[in-house]
Amino acid sequence: MHVDLDAFFVSVEQKFDPSLKGKPVIVGGRPDGRGVVAAASYEAREFGIHSGMPISRAVRLCPKAVFLAGHFNWYLDASERFMAILGDFSPFVEPMGLDEAYVDATGFESLHGTARAMAEKIRARISRDIGITASIGIASSKVVAKVSSKAAKPNGCVEIAPGKEAEFLAPLPIGKLNGVGEKTEKALTGLGIHTLGELAAMPDDSLKERFGTYGLMLKRHARGIDDSQVLPPAEAKSISNEMTFDRDTRDSSLLGSHLRYLAEKVGVRLRRQAKTAGVVAIKLRFADFTTLSRQKKLSQPTDADDVIFEEGLILMRGAMSTSPQSVRLIGIGVTDFAAETYQPGLPQLFTGHPAALDRAIDRIRQRYGFAAIQTGRTLALEHDHQHDHNVHGFNRELKEQLLSDAKTD
Repeated sequence: MHVDLDAFFVSVEQKFDPSLKGKPVIVGGRPDGRGVVAAASYEAREFGIHSGMPISRAVRLCPKAVFLAGHFNWYLDASERFMAILGDFSPFVEPMGLDEAYVDATGFESLHGTARAMAEKIRARISRDIGITASIGIASSKVVAKVSSKAAKPNGCVEIAPGKEAEFLAPLPIGKLNGVGEKTEKALTGLGIHTLGELAAMPDDSLKERFGTYGLMLKRHARGIDDSQVLPPAEAKSISNEMTFDRDTRDSSLLGSHLRYLAEKVGVRLRRQAKTAGVVAIKLRFADFTTLSRQKKLSQPTDADDVIFEEGLILMRGAMSTSPQSVRLIGIGVTDFAAETYQPGLPQLFTGHPAALDRAIDRIRQRYGFAAIQTGRTLALEHDHQHDHNVHGFNRELKEQLLSDAKTD
């Protein structure tokens, strides 16, 4: 099964504010900002609005839409409950984002009568426990289940019987196949291939010559052949957060405040995973889109916000000195994970370990939200970060935060 929550961010917003139902709603930022669309209601999609579109273009397409910055805590809670519901039906769940996952139902469907009955029970649980709707595709392979869940939207269920995969896929546009992006679609249409049936009928030699082994894989998928298994998520190799400013800046105080905010988010995620990191890295993108990355190996692994920030600040200042350009994007991350416990250095033995303070702050934020308690350096950013107004790539950041323990970064 491929289980996909319908218009996830928007659906959660509508649950808390029912007056939004039936309206064109866009989650991702202010209409005067330069963020991107994280999610759009089905009413907004009728105007041609889709995820990843610049907010400025969405405003032009639908100026009367309701624009929301979004509430990460709401989405996090709903997504965690969603994954827990799936785990009640099968131990084999592969999350693919905040709002979708593959479920291996083999053997478990018999507990519910049929696979279709199992899917309907899952949808009913999601509706009852979370208050939003889901669409489910059922098939003998992941690739067909993914396509069929799209066909089931919104709030539906489509099952493709074994042996009927190629027949189901054949009339569909090639863009419906997972893995066919804009460039690949353009290349395939250039060869006169417009449907999955036409792709499935292409000679192997022609596809291999143009796309290599990737072309042969696409042909197999267009025929409904996919042997990939539902796999548990891999362990993340790094943790990072970044943001793009509404206006480019070289204000060192502002940059430092944002860096501190991002470092605290990284620290929270490290401690949530009971890990420490041996390397701190920063990324700067300047107004001319030049991107610089710097990293430093620490003398000992850490999960402390102060250490992550201070080392990142040194790296940021060094990178800033190499260019006169204003900064468009700033990011900080950690890698080279180690066990959480380590021998504290002598300064820590005399001044006290910061772990207790960091964890106390974590508990407050978990209960009341990230902005409920702040350090002095980030206090000036309170309004911006409560609402994430100035964050570009909103959808990507939310996904990274939720699935950092599960997906390889």
